[in-house]
Amino acid sequence: MKLKFTAAIAFCILYCLNFFASNKLMTVAQDGSGDFYSIQEALNAIPDESEGRVIIYIKNGTYNEKIFIDKSNIALVGEDREKTKIVYAELRKNWRETHSDDYGAGVINIKNEVTDILFSSLTIHNNYGEMYDDHDHAFAIRAGEGVTKIIIDNCRLISDGGDTVSLWNKDDGMYYHSNCHFEGWVDYVCPRGYCFIENSTFYGHNLTASIWHDGSQNENHKFVLRNCKFDGVKGFPLGRFHRDAQFFLIDCSFSNNMADKKIFFAPSDPARILQWGENRIYFNNCHGDSIDYSWHNDNLDSAPGNPELEKIDANWTFNYQWNPVKELSEFYQSFEKEER
Repeated sequence: MKLKFTAAIAFCILYCLNFFASNKLMTVAQDGSGDFYSIQEALNAIPDESEGRVIIYIKNGTYNEKIFIDKSNIALVGEDREKTKIVYAELRKNWRETHSDDYGAGVINIKNEVTDILFSSLTIHNNYGEMYDDHDHAFAIRAGEGVTKIIIDNCRLISDGGDTVSLWNKDDGMYYHSNCHFEGWVDYVCPRGYCFIENSTFYGHNLTASIWHDGSQNENHKFVLRNCKFDGVKGFPLGRFHRDAQFFLIDCSFSNNMADKKIFFAPSDPARILQWGENRIYFNNCHGDSIDYSWHNDNLDSAPGNPELEKIDANWTFNYQWNPVKELSEFYQSFEKEER
């Protein structure tokens, strides 16, 4: 028995050493029970050169702070999606009065060229509109050039203004979101590059558009939504685009509040000419609660390459360059937050 006990202890120690060699864990708690009181303190403590993923585990509470992420390979994991909240009031136009770019214009700000960031079990809320009754652009998450491989899982992303989730690497950005709730005003989910969202809900407060895409740098860039539910105020439109874009909506549903208005081209420059055409918008098995419109009839067979329905997943979306579903599964296997 003594030999078995010693072997078990040795295995446990070895497992823990291997885990922390590749994953550094920090805990944030407002009651002082963690390593840090604030999320930004934890982020600032990460060394410039850090091997493996750094995990910041955030205990329940409302964290009224603006977050700056300037290092790669970080996971921000909340204790409970409904009870772990990052809330801050910021309006883009106010920020830009005294700053030359958008780094700092949101609640979560990801610096250019940062990659491999994971958000899990959090509520992120830009509440400027609620506080000041101005519903202009107000980012919950904002990232720019060079930022790629961003995973958002089991989160609530809310803004009282437009552009709630703005991941804007137009060259090669790749973004995967699952089991999330998105809410905001105009263009409140507006990726550039590649984006795949599944099993998520959307709620729009405006009469302009809910989703938006910029795929102008590569003909194969696409915004794919699978098994998502759209709702909003009465008459909310589904989406629009200002530059070349490509949408795939598969197994999605729409509340009866949705307007009878197709995803439309709204050029910000009247002289703009689309490189690959205006009608790269594809649907399969998308229905309203009790009202269907002809513009979301099945037309997947007209998409480039006539893609097979069962192959339209995250891997396909990212041209098999990135497998975020596998990455997320492996992360959760190695980190079970219920035991922390």
